[in-house]
This record gives sequence, structure tokens and C-alpha cells, in this order.
Amino acid sequence: MDREEFQREYGIIGKSLEIQEIIEVVQQVAPTDITVLITGESGVGKEVIARTLHSASKRAKKQLVTVNCAAIPEGLIESELFGHEKGSFTSAVETRKGYFEIADGGTIFLDEIGETPLSTQVKLLRVLENGEFMRVGSSLPRKADVRVIAATNKDLEYEVQQKRFRPDLYFRLRSVNIEVPPLRNRREDIPLLVELYVKEFTEKNQIHFEGFTDGATELIMDYRWPGNVRELKNVIESMLVLENGKLISADEVRKHLKGYQQPVSDRNLPVYANKTVAQAERELIYRALVDLKSSIMELRDIVLQGATAHEQTQDVAVNRSNGNGVMTLDEMERRMIVTALDRHKGNRRLAAKELNISERTLYRKIKEFGLQG
Repeated sequence: MDREEFQREYGIIGKSLEIQEIIEVVQQVAPTDITVLITGESGVGKEVIARTLHSASKRAKKQLVTVNCAAIPEGLIESELFGHEKGSFTSAVETRKGYFEIADGGTIFLDEIGETPLSTQVKLLRVLENGEFMRVGSSLPRKADVRVIAATNKDLEYEVQQKRFRPDLYFRLRSVNIEVPPLRNRREDIPLLVELYVKEFTEKNQIHFEGFTDGATELIMDYRWPGNVRELKNVIESMLVLENGKLISADEVRKHLKGYQQPVSDRNLPVYANKTVAQAERELIYRALVDLKSSIMELRDIVLQGATAHEQTQDVAVNRSNGNGVMTLDEMERRMIVTALDRHKGNRRLAAKELNISERTLYRKIKEFGLQG
């Protein structure tokens, strides 16, 4: 089955390069039993990927059990996951199977796994390594043939550094890591998602919808969607109901976007979650340098349009060498990348996170500045 057929079959919406790459990985790993860790911001559609991994696997005819680890109180999570024996605690009035036993032969999806307590993480590691667990109040080991898919909106590598997540469980979980990008980084997928949500909702509720004005469409495309796909769906459905299916203008869209502000530029400002003030400052400086460099290059190109070939050559030579002893923007950028790589002992993923750029961009810069090797 080719990629387009796979998308139609399993309902993955998107034409962006990022989504196409995810589909390629899903097609490769779905038929296996390998553990998969799905990461990304809240609302990006991690559960859609988990359902696809199960539905396209050899376990598709068995059950997919979804567990929201963040919604289970710490004192009950082991009982919920592994079951308990009658009388093992005050409210245990009968023996009960846990989610791993229920999912035997199928797949268990551990959503928000970053919220599990350290004591439970030890037992999860045991299940991942040999399929073995014990019910609460029992000393009898049990086995479950379960494929594990986990998801989190946390940076587990950072959680490991802060000693809130076990490194052995982290490395065991991320046999394959699928990172789902936020909606603001794949804007070309927005029209397809809007079309889907409008179609589904109007058909289900028998609503005649007159559509969006150009201004409304532009605003929907420009908005940052901090709640990602989940927020987009909720806003579309709310507008369809509250605007009675009439033609929706930019003003109507703006009413439904809480805290909307007209974007002043296309650059993405850094997100400060789990970052120190120093890291945040570095990100702001880095982005300012990148924007400044871009503006200078554009201005230089305009000036050079009327120059002779000799003058152009001279100007470019001066720009590169900067013989007055002042560090060029390229050199600043290069040094920031070198510093980040050194700080993280060559770990490009962590360096890219610190610089708040994608790994792909970092790889390109490393090649551009000759930092390979």
C-alpha cells in the first residue's frame, strides 16, 4: 500500500513533509512489536498515530487499551495497570484484572507516561523487558503478551536529567521515537483539517454551511493554534453552531480565538516550558541574530542590484572577511552552534532544542559551517 492509500485507510490528515515522514515511519514499524514513544505538544494528534500503529499491526483484531496515566491517582495507578487481589487494600472487595491483562494479545497505549511515579516506572520497565508483572497484593508473577505504545507532551530527556524519570525506562521506551510537530509548524495541513472537521460536523448535525471569507481563511492560517489540532477542531465546531452555518468572516473567527493577536512576524518565539532564564535569553538572542542576518542579506541584495560585477565581488569579500575585526553574523551563529554542541557533548537533538531550531536545520548548519567529523 502506498503512502496516499495508507493515509486514506487510517485517516491521517496532512500533506506536509513532517506528516509524510511520520507516515513513512509508521508504515515501517506498525507490522512489528517494537515499542514506540510518541512525543509532541498537547493536542497534536498523538492518539491518532497510536491508533494507526495498532490498526496497521498484526494485533489489529485484538484490543487497543488506552490508559491516561495523568488521570489516575498515584495510589491507584499500579492497581489499574497490573490489577489487584481481593483484600489487598481497603477498597479491594474483589480480585480485578489490570489493563495489561485486559490488553493481552493486543496493544496498550500509555498516554502521558511522563506523569507516572518513579515506583511504577520500575514495574513498567519489567513488563517491557520480559512481559512479566504482579498484581497488587500477589507474589505470583504473571505474563502478558502486549505491545506497548507510549506518548507524552513532556521532554523525557529533560525529566531524566531532573531525576523525575528513570533513564533505563526512557531508553527502553524510545526504541522508536515519533515526534509529532505542532500545527503552527505544518500550516499547509490546516486547510485539509478544516475541510474534514466541517464535513464531519455538518453531516452529523445536518447543518448547511456557507463557508469562510478569504479574510477568515487567512486569519485561521495565521493563528498560532497553541492547542494544536484539538483546538482547531473545537473552534471550527463552535463557529458552525454559534454562527448558524452562515458565511463566516474574519471578525467572527476572531471572536472565537481567545487572546488572538495579529502576528508581527513569521518567526516562532521560544517556548519557556522547562527552560532556564539563561536558555530563554540565548534563544531570543539567537532568533534575533538570525532575523537580523536575514534582513541584512536582503538589504545587501537590493543595494547590489545596481552595482557592477566588480563592486559586487568587492562587497561580498568585505562582508565575509570583515577586516575591521568585528565578528560577522555567520561567525556568531557558528559559535552558538559549537557552544551548544559542546555543552551537550555532541548530542544534536539536545543542542537543537537549546537553540530552538529543528534537528534538520541544525544538521544543515553543521554542514554549512563545516562542523562535521
